[in-house]
Amino acid sequence: MSHRWGYGEHNGPEHWHQDFPIAKGERQSPVDIDTKAVKHDPSLKPLSVSYEQATSRRVINNGHSFNVEFDDSQDKAVLKGGPLDGTYRLVQFHFHWGSADGHGSEHTVDKMKYAAELHLVHWNTKYGDFGKAVQQPDGLAVLGIFLKIGNAKPGLQKVLDVLDSIKTKGKSADFTNFNPRGLLPESLHYWTYPGSLTTPPLLECVTWIVLKEPISVSSEQMSKFRKLSFNAEGEPEEPMVDNWRPSQPLHNRQIRAFFK
Repeated sequence: MSHRWGYGEHNGPEHWHQDFPIAKGERQSPVDIDTKAVKHDPSLKPLSVSYEQATSRRVINNGHSFNVEFDDSQDKAVLKGGPLDGTYRLVQFHFHWGSADGHGSEHTVDKMKYAAELHLVHWNTKYGDFGKAVQQPDGLAVLGIFLKIGNAKPGLQKVLDVLDSIKTKGKSADFTNFNPRGLLPESLHYWTYPGSLTTPPLLECVTWIVLKEPISVSSEQMSKFRKLSFNAEGEPEEPMVDNWRPSQPLHNRQIRAFFK
């Protein structure tokens, strides 16, 4: 198992299959959401997002993105409803972004990219812990939210203010009292499909729930993301940009829409 993957010329997504053969699997993510091929499914339920009791712990630069980590020992911040059976606990969220404002999302809609994409990662409590959940086809639920350039997002500012202290790989900082509810758009209308993690080990354990309505972020806010580095302290400077995986083939999967 190699941990030397990244987003560069020599270790980027087109090379991942060498260490992670599942990269060529039948349910890989992200995908392009072709709105003409999407099916409205009237059996899909509204999403229920309960983040009021969320207990954020710390933020860490893992050399690929930065993760905001949560206490997932109890049902404090949970996702239910939608396409899901049971309760999924929030464990972390992270972002993918580009080197320029319109080029950073992993999922695309009719081939169109957004500035960035937020992933809120939840695991299925019936499996007892995150490590067991990722081994199951319904183990994770990831809520994907697009960021588009516009007005600043006030709910994002607290996250951006801490990034200076975790500029390089391996750095972390305490990050408490953050309610991720402030990162959600008004409408929770969504698309859903069965997929995978978009970073190695690329396990095919994710029910993807991609919100149709993006959140707005300013160019100034986006520039804060790009001040982070892939490298550890003392290593040659590698700006953390374009940390996204391109669209993967849909194969025989159907993307379903909660909305008409």
